[in-house]
Amino acid sequence: MIFEASRAKALNQLNNFVENNLGEYSKLRNFDFGPEKRSNISCLSPYITHGIINEQEVIQKALSKFSFSKNEKFIQEVLWRTYWKGWLELRPSVWADYLIKLNQIKNEFKDNSDYIAAIEGKTKVDCFNEWVKELKENNYLHNHTRMWFASIWIFTLELPWQLGAEFFMQHLYDGDAASNTLGWRWVAGVQTQGKHYLASEWNIKKFTNNRFQNIKLNESAPPKVSEKSYQIIKQDFNNPQKIENKNLLIFENNLSFEITDFKENNFKKIYLVSNKNENRVIKLSEKLVKFKSHLIEDQEQRLKDKSIDCEVIDISKLTNIENCYGLYPTVGENLDFLNSNNLKIDFLYRNLDQLAWQYCNKGFFNFKNYIPKIVSTFN
Repeated sequence: MIFEASRAKALNQLNNFVENNLGEYSKLRNFDFGPEKRSNISCLSPYITHGIINEQEVIQKALSKFSFSKNEKFIQEVLWRTYWKGWLELRPSVWADYLIKLNQIKNEFKDNSDYIAAIEGKTKVDCFNEWVKELKENNYLHNHTRMWFASIWIFTLELPWQLGAEFFMQHLYDGDAASNTLGWRWVAGVQTQGKHYLASEWNIKKFTNNRFQNIKLNESAPPKVSEKSYQIIKQDFNNPQKIENKNLLIFENNLSFEITDFKENNFKKIYLVSNKNENRVIKLSEKLVKFKSHLIEDQEQRLKDKSIDCEVIDISKLTNIENCYGLYPTVGENLDFLNSNNLKIDFLYRNLDQLAWQYCNKGFFNFKNYIPKIVSTFN
């Protein structure tokens, strides 16, 4: 479980997974065999989240090995993250409200013994404690385990989901505002009102190959209730007609300029934007900050190898830069910084997002119907 912070490593991981393990993916993907046995899943999400490799690249590689029908489950999982982002883009106040509520709760729970036991992995649920340790050590958890973890946090330990979502964001290499916040909302039962996810002893035992004992859970808890519903806000994701010779800002979600839709455009200079904890509401772990820094350095080196004028810049220094485009950072802390400092930037949107996000107005099962169209457009 070592995630090396480089595009070369990401491509190697992608090629190895497609060549050796993709064929068994749909059958084995729900099993968590432990951090030393991850060949049944791709482990590509930390790289996709940061744009080191992108969804199109991953899907094209998979389709070069197997047909769409054999790849369908894998492709759906790759595009879940795209869907969550689109869903949140159409309802950005979900993220804003989450941060407001988190701020209220944090003071209330900072000395709470149950909360402290949870984040230190000292609860009465053995598997949960093991996952806390794994999260801190590896900055990654299997997707199925994230669901169990969130369910135990909310319904057995009876802690606010907002604090659990913060805990994940502090440590996960692949944490992003959309997937993380909406995933926790879904488990709690407020994303799809009245439908929650309850972890069960038999399910955990089955899909961990009986690695854990002492799994005493609340398996009959009702879903959490939210009085608030969110209307879709119509957004404009169009790019400028003519992209002129300006500077370009690249945030932490697009750290491979050479595979973006704008790689052929001429920019005066590329600024790679680093956002350290000073400007974040959710303070990231030291390992996560370092991982992001190394990914930015890797992109910087690749750009310099191509003689492209580039520079790493702290997000707080953006107030001094004029005349620039920005690869759209999506709803989250980077966009929040720009908005709160009234920085007006012409955003450039990915072709994939422009196409996919229009289908994110409803649930994923509706979105799923458009996946063949989305994939065929880019292949």
